[in-house]
Amino acid sequence: METIKFGTDGWRAIIAESYTIQNLSRVAEATGKWLLSGASGPSVIIGYDCRFNGKLFAETTANILAQMGVRVYLTPGFSSTPMISFATERKKLSAGIIITASHNPPEYSGFKIKGYFGGPAYPSMIKEVESLIPDHEVSYSNQFEAFISGGQISYFDAEALYIDHLRTSFDIAGIQASGMKIGYDAMYGAGQNVIRQILPDAHLLHCEYNPSFLGTAPEPIEKNLQEFEQLIAREKLSIGLATDGDADRIGLYDERAQFVDSHHILLLLIHYLHKYKNLSGKVVVTFSVCSKVEQLCKLYNLPYQVTQIGFKYIAEIMVNENVMTGGEESGGIAITGHVPERDGIFIGLTLMEFMAKTGKKLTELIEEVYSLVGSFSVQRYDLHLKNEQKEEIINTCRSGKYQAFGKYVIQEVQDLDGFKFIFSADEWVMIRPSGTEPVLRVYAQSATRSGAFEILDATKQTILG
Repeated sequence: METIKFGTDGWRAIIAESYTIQNLSRVAEATGKWLLSGASGPSVIIGYDCRFNGKLFAETTANILAQMGVRVYLTPGFSSTPMISFATERKKLSAGIIITASHNPPEYSGFKIKGYFGGPAYPSMIKEVESLIPDHEVSYSNQFEAFISGGQISYFDAEALYIDHLRTSFDIAGIQASGMKIGYDAMYGAGQNVIRQILPDAHLLHCEYNPSFLGTAPEPIEKNLQEFEQLIAREKLSIGLATDGDADRIGLYDERAQFVDSHHILLLLIHYLHKYKNLSGKVVVTFSVCSKVEQLCKLYNLPYQVTQIGFKYIAEIMVNENVMTGGEESGGIAITGHVPERDGIFIGLTLMEFMAKTGKKLTELIEEVYSLVGSFSVQRYDLHLKNEQKEEIINTCRSGKYQAFGKYVIQEVQDLDGFKFIFSADEWVMIRPSGTEPVLRVYAQSATRSGAFEILDATKQTILG
């Protein structure tokens, strides 16, 4: 049987190739064994996003877990990852499961496990589940309808619970009364009903069910949001919020229809929470986040920690320590006052509230941050390479053979997760293979956008020849 491994965030595979009912059943059985080994009478909530066959995959998982003796709650329709995480914590369940491939292309599906605390299962938990995946076919009879009738499986509306939480967590009336014009692009993902309900005057895009995502991967990055960018410019919107397929990642636009990346979002959140709301706590970021975050933390005397790539590493720290803000370069960000989970909509509402309370535009708030740490730009190339070529590049990084990328001379190398080549205090390039896609990611930071792309081009020329 095929060996199944969880990547940076869950198990993901192409539907009908590796993501089959049989392989899903093996993963479900392993998850059930893990749940049963941890406590008597375990309980779980299962949700699914807007991808093809999500309902079938969720019901298949529910059927297997129920037969194993696990109490199962199932969402009646599609739901986001933050909804499942929040419901897991609020209902005090043993775990949560969300059938999603997040931002991956539409041909993928996936399987994410959430811990009892309402965030990604710890790496140690995932290793336990992986070790329990059988190396043979498993067989379970279809008793789903009987389990529904008998109460072993019951429906629970995680979306309604989540929306109620948003209404009590934010000054929604203040946001609506501020006069700002809000845009939201759901990218055909599982967050599509939320903004419609809490901000009914928002300009909505791609808030319909379309499991093909019109052929575009639902990742909220600039190249995938061109239609949204045009809407923001045409309607003269104050802010544009986008979320990915399972609504845990954020994409953001300012009033000039300019994309605002996660590095800037993290700095805005730290500035708002500490300077304006007088909150304190550790700031935890992954290895690919810009150096400006550390600079702002030093200025505000906030503890700062860097982890490997993957929000699960941040979540474990958030559960056990006082963390004010945690986040990744890829748009996954969490803050205090919520579950230890990435949540694009929650973060978007936080920034809207920041704007409403200050009466300032997003560009003005970014200028406040620049006045503290200086301006900067971080850019990224995703290089689609054959595995042999990827491995060759990584081995060259590991061996220390790179001394410079064009005119950029390496002063220091950091290798926490991938390889970050430091040129100066504010300029670096990082090379790392993706944990979820067949891609080599190359990141660069510089004082300007053009400078970051110059570093990327010089690096690409050096590593590809």
